[in-house]
Amino acid sequence: MSLLFSPLPLRTVTLPNRVAMAPMCQYSAGPDGLPTDWHRVHYGARAVGGAGLIITEATAVLPEGRISPQDTGLWSDAHVDAWRPITAFLAGQGTVPAVQLAHAGFKASTYRPWATRRGGVPDDEGGWTPVGPSAEPFVPGYRIPDALDTAGIAAVVEAFGAAAGRAIAAGFAAVEIHAAHGYLLHEFLSPLTNRRTDGYGGDLAGRMRLTLEVARSVRAAVGDDIPVLARISATDWVDGGWTVDDSVSLAAELARAGIDLVDCSSGGASATAQIPVGPGYQVPLATRVRAGAGVPTGAVGLITEPEQAEEIVASGAADLVLLGRELLREPYWPRQAAAKLGAGPGWPAQYQRAV
Repeated sequence: MSLLFSPLPLRTVTLPNRVAMAPMCQYSAGPDGLPTDWHRVHYGARAVGGAGLIITEATAVLPEGRISPQDTGLWSDAHVDAWRPITAFLAGQGTVPAVQLAHAGFKASTYRPWATRRGGVPDDEGGWTPVGPSAEPFVPGYRIPDALDTAGIAAVVEAFGAAAGRAIAAGFAAVEIHAAHGYLLHEFLSPLTNRRTDGYGGDLAGRMRLTLEVARSVRAAVGDDIPVLARISATDWVDGGWTVDDSVSLAAELARAGIDLVDCSSGGASATAQIPVGPGYQVPLATRVRAGAGVPTGAVGLITEPEQAEEIVASGAADLVLLGRELLREPYWPRQAAAKLGAGPGWPAQYQRAV
């Protein structure tokens, strides 16, 4: 029996299997952050492909929280209407649709990856002034952010909660809070990027404060039945930065705030981090957080083979496997993996003639 293809209950929602699509930006939104036909086909193909959970790309809770001018959003009711056909199709295929709620912080207003230019997008090309823990840019060439004051921080917390409520109205069955990869919440968590001396900086408790306030705001907005996940960078891979021990402490506090699963990625706060990339290189982070904090975790990062994914779940290294680039290359990976491992699911009726 394949544990990878066994159900995973999270509150009142049950994932049909333990294969999730990790959130990956498409940089293809229409005006004002609205998803387009690209998103409908892109996510729809992975739902037909058998992923038990699909987490859509980093979706901004405020306009200034977008990474690029082409990022999706959930800061208005217009976004609710635009997302509904997408979530309805995903749910119709048996997939649990989830959204990653995000704020890019000082990494906002940048060109999308395939643009001919790099760095900050100027106002005359649709850019804006980003915000962050301080008025220091991520790297030279990025825009100089405004330092968030307490009122600005409160507005961010409120925006996450409001976006979570809209997500449920749009048909998402779960939400994920993006607190990784050097974006706003991670910027407050990491001592590499948070040098504040007020109640949102300093010691570990101060640096965790914003993320925990966001977690409580999101949980209050979605109620008791909806699963809430959090993606963290479990280590900065830099001496003096955020550590796995810090992540264990954060994960325990997130669980107390109502978070159901911690999705363990890494890096992003430093442009010079030396990351030991290799097959399953982040799995030990998920294992450490799971054991140390006593919370379910998701493992992500160069997981490509069915047997590899099965071992992660079967060994108790993590409760969920998130695939990124592998699902870009092969939308039907879950169905092919299930066949290789001798498990369901079968193929949709429309495709059974090819089996």
